[in-house]
Amino acid sequence: MVASGCAALGYQIVWTQQSALWLGHEAAAVFAVVAAFFGGLAVGAALLGSRIDRSAQPARWYAACEAVIGAWSLVLALSMGPIAGWLLDLTGPRPAAAWQWTVAFCGAFLLLLPATAAMGATLPAMERVLAQLRREGTHIAALYAGNTFGAVLGVLGVAFWLIPAFGLTRAALVCMTLNLLCTVVALRLFAAPPEDTAIDTPPDSDASPSGLLALLATTGLLGIGYEVLVVRVLSQVAENTVYTFAILLAVYLVGTALGAGTYHRWQSTATAPERQRERLLRLLAAACLLGILNLAGAEIVKNALLRMLGPSMTAALAAETVLALLAFLPPTVIMGALFSSLCAQAQARGSHFGQALAVNTLGAALAPALFGVILLPLLGSKYALLLVAVGYLALSAPRRWSAPSLWATALAALALAIWLPPLTFVALPTGGRLVSYQDGVMATVSIVEDGDGVARLHINNRQQEGSSATLLADARQALLPLLLHPAPRRALFLGLGTSITASAAAEDPLLEVDAVELLPEVIAASAYFRRPFEAASPNPRLHLLSADARRFVRTTPEHYDLIVADNFHPARSGSGSLYTVEHFTAVRDRLAAGGLFCQWLPLHQLDLTTLRSIVRAFLAVYPHGWAMLATNSLDTPVLGLVARRDGTRFDVGSLRARLNDIALPRAPAAFGIGDDLALLGSFIAGPQALARFAADAPLNTDDHPVVVYRAPRITYAPDSLPVDRLLALLGEVEIHLDQLVAMPADDLWLSRLAAYWTARDRFLAVGRAVQPTADVRRMLVQVREPLLAVLRISPDFRPAYDPLLRMAIALGRIDIPAARALLTELAQLQPARPEATQALHALPDAP
Repeated sequence: MVASGCAALGYQIVWTQQSALWLGHEAAAVFAVVAAFFGGLAVGAALLGSRIDRSAQPARWYAACEAVIGAWSLVLALSMGPIAGWLLDLTGPRPAAAWQWTVAFCGAFLLLLPATAAMGATLPAMERVLAQLRREGTHIAALYAGNTFGAVLGVLGVAFWLIPAFGLTRAALVCMTLNLLCTVVALRLFAAPPEDTAIDTPPDSDASPSGLLALLATTGLLGIGYEVLVVRVLSQVAENTVYTFAILLAVYLVGTALGAGTYHRWQSTATAPERQRERLLRLLAAACLLGILNLAGAEIVKNALLRMLGPSMTAALAAETVLALLAFLPPTVIMGALFSSLCAQAQARGSHFGQALAVNTLGAALAPALFGVILLPLLGSKYALLLVAVGYLALSAPRRWSAPSLWATALAALALAIWLPPLTFVALPTGGRLVSYQDGVMATVSIVEDGDGVARLHINNRQQEGSSATLLADARQALLPLLLHPAPRRALFLGLGTSITASAAAEDPLLEVDAVELLPEVIAASAYFRRPFEAASPNPRLHLLSADARRFVRTTPEHYDLIVADNFHPARSGSGSLYTVEHFTAVRDRLAAGGLFCQWLPLHQLDLTTLRSIVRAFLAVYPHGWAMLATNSLDTPVLGLVARRDGTRFDVGSLRARLNDIALPRAPAAFGIGDDLALLGSFIAGPQALARFAADAPLNTDDHPVVVYRAPRITYAPDSLPVDRLLALLGEVEIHLDQLVAMPADDLWLSRLAAYWTARDRFLAVGRAVQPTADVRRMLVQVREPLLAVLRISPDFRPAYDPLLRMAIALGRIDIPAARALLTELAQLQPARPEATQALHALPDAP
């Protein structure tokens, strides 16, 4: 049973990740897969349980079920790709919620049914196999505990070892091997038919078989409902990586296994079943209230643990484990005991174990939709969780409602409803305010404004999606690829964030922009940040679409001249699939002839090892690709991987014409792209350098998602500063003229571009040691000579010229001679620019 449980949960993790590749990551898709998995278990237990119960050879049933699971997992390994592609086309790029739920549930249910139905029958079959070991019904709890403990091993082993090391298909094959092992061992150990021993359970006069089955269904519904809601609340405190969800699921299963094991020992001394059931229901309601109370202090507990344990991935995972234990352990222990008790009582009243398991699992299948899609947005997480606790109390027999313990628990629930703050976590800076907050089905989205009036967009209180202070940087992420295409007419932006990037592109009067965003709440919040672009009315050329970006690219019939992918946080759940070979291939297929693709990467959220895998995946599809920097930021460097569908290099004449002809309300020069040197000067690496950089890094594919398992390491415990990673990257790559621009070109211009690149690298290296200060004199002591040296390399490099010019003007208010000397040198280094000369003339005569 341990091995069987291990394989079952291993499959669940593998199949859930595989299904998300074609279903998408919207709430309907995620919850439909969970419901389909539980629904298959329920079907198997219901349809096969009674036959197994009547069979004289239950060992053969058990062995057959394990063999079917293993065989069907092999079928899925070979056919998942084609079937998923067909279901993807059936779903469409922007399905209605009802259609998506239908396709997701029915597709996943039917696709997994042979295996999940067999899984649902294994526990009833083994219960019959071990009938000769029955003693007062305790066998059920023992089997359930062993099966659940195996599930814990499966969750942790698959998530922390098998998938990161070997990929999804090989992980499934390991689980298949466990199934076949169970088949062989069961046939050898239980060749003889078991004795059909009756279960000796004390009579329960108040509970009919149908009443007990209804209790099992309702407790299954409430139990998984509690899990869905707790995971949703903790997503605001935890890091939301694949390891986070593995830990939460493992702790949930550990609790139920402990509860079943505890019941196994405790049941022999138990009192009447009715009293036992009532006691467990009240304890479970109280345990849920305790879990809710613990959730309210989750952020405080996590911060205290991290301060105590220090910065490391182990410490971060330990902190998330403690949060999971506080929220899950008390309720799930009692859930495991209650399930075992109800199953034993149902058998005593004439129901077979398969029926009990089926109705419990059916209730669990309904929980994600009811609690995650309906009650959570309607009531909020606090009241939805309190409803679970009250639900357990309501299951008590009416004649027991006068019990003092029941009313004490009910009063505690009322007190929490009145005085407990909402289970929302929003980090407000000193002097800041909460502009907006939306609790959606999949995430919470908030806008927080600091004391200086800078607004930031947050998802789940952890992930910053941009701010009002990064307009220049965000707009450059649109303008750089936009200017590299000679004449784009349709553009697709994957990921919206604050919408500044897509809005900046949509200012081109000849361009239609589609922007795809997973979370509807982000689309709503983005209006706050679009105000600089929509002073009068919304831009009719900007089309905001709520859909899964990956599925949209795979299914839309449209083709685009330009596709720009946002810098998705690679460690967050689901984002890693946007950096795979398969996704990059789908993007290429959506490019029109001569189309250009730019994938932005948050180097401040990436370690170089993960970056190498992403680059290798990109080059597998675009072997002639380049790399560029969005800005010269040292704190939040953003790297862009750029490729043209036809693999051709850039024509300098076309770029100059594009810069001259583009009609934007704000000229590209306002964003630091004043000429062709500034545009092409953003590139840092050509295809050969990128190929050497990626070298033998593991290839990030749908089947082997190395990024989603590697990227969380730097999220949990950063081992370097973003600037150090940027400088290390620059030290490993280079850019050559003949790899970027079509030759021949003007020799003087080519030498100026090469000097620009050298100056840029020197500029970034100089910035590493600069300590920001508002004192212009102290600042100039640090940067005057280094920046002048950069300008001597390339007088065209404005990122060095402009700050010196601003500091010289500021210096003129307090030290005219020093300002005059600096402005004079700037004018000599770059005589073609009038700003320094004009500032010199504006200086008053020295007293």
